[in-house]
Amino acid sequence: MKNAIRIITFCLSVIIFSSSSVVAVEPPGIIEDISAAIRAGNSKDLAKYFGPTLELILPGSDGAFSKAQAEMVMKDFFAKSAPVSFSINQKGNSAGGAQFIIGTYKNKNEKLNVYILLKPVSNQLMIQQMHFEAD
Repeated sequence: MKNAIRIITFCLSVIIFSSSSVVAVEPPGIIEDISAAIRAGNSKDLAKYFGPTLELILPGSDGAFSKAQAEMVMKDFFAKSAPVSFSINQKGNSAGGAQFIIGTYKNKNEKLNVYILLKPVSNQLMIQQMHFEAD
């Protein structure tokens, strides 16, 4: 049921986003760089794209963190839950320049759905929210 709701929500989002004008354009490679950092379990490279504050939801941990705190939380997460793979399932954008990524993170024990929201901060796309949730 959750997947059906997510699919319907995503389809509605695509319809809404496609009718909106996009203000900011994705810099070349930012999505690929974020994906590669997650796939490698590299919190330092991932933190390059964190905004000044970041909402993080991880199994066993959630909250609003500063960029430095979020990097340490992700470092701990990757150490405890090393990635086996990460794939992007959906990506898109909206008016105002916000972008999103929906993906699947796998470690040796489980599969997590990943939701990432990027928003422009000083004309640069930065991660504002990252959610790693059980399927």
